[in-house]
Amino acid sequence: MPTYDLYLESGPRRRTTMVHVPELLGCVAVGPTTEDALAATPAAIRAFRRFLGRHGEAIDQDAPIGTRVVAHVTEGKMLGMGSPYVLFAPDLLPTTDEDIETVLRRLGGLREEFAVWATSQTVAHLDIPPRGGGRPAWEVLLHVLGATGPTLSAALGSAPGFAATHGAVVRGELPMDDALRRTARMAGVRIRAATPDQRTTGRELPGGHRTLRQTLRHLLEHDWDHLIELSRRPGGPIL
Repeated sequence: MPTYDLYLESGPRRRTTMVHVPELLGCVAVGPTTEDALAATPAAIRAFRRFLGRHGEAIDQDAPIGTRVVAHVTEGKMLGMGSPYVLFAPDLLPTTDEDIETVLRRLGGLREEFAVWATSQTVAHLDIPPRGGGRPAWEVLLHVLGATGPTLSAALGSAPGFAATHGAVVRGELPMDDALRRTARMAGVRIRAATPDQRTTGRELPGGHRTLRQTLRHLLEHDWDHLIELSRRPGGPIL
């Protein structure tokens, strides 16, 4: 039975918590408390394994799930919802060519699922705020799109073209599905161009040290978390 190491982040009172599963890079679970987040983790792992299967990764969908908590960060900035400042032990490993191709395959799969779902919806449906509060789906998609460049810039120093693509969607000059697919391709070009130093050392920023592996983890987790968010709404993506 595979046993997945879990890395948690929350405030010191262990309220809103995000559980990270680095061995399934991109997989996270969130809950209003640490206990709730841990309880939601097996279902999140199963959903993520289904996602990997849909996009060609060989994985045993029926394998039982074992987990163990190996770290819990309770001090820092923006904890509990995917803080970009948190560094876990796996984030300090050098980023290999194989790692990059895995990330890009998964990013392409995530953006494709967003794109296919978005084109199946009417403009009116995408603009409806969810019951109970929150952003309309259109704003969630814009947020996913707009976060790509700044996320990559944290480790790579620059990520040109992403802001212009986001702006073109906002102005109605580029369809959302085209922009989602385009930004996945653009990310591939920028990430593959990372220097050896960027792949191993990272950058020191005012908010703390950033590594490429940490940034790529955050990029996938951010997309996956919002795909899950949309899947919980009526008519949302089926995961």
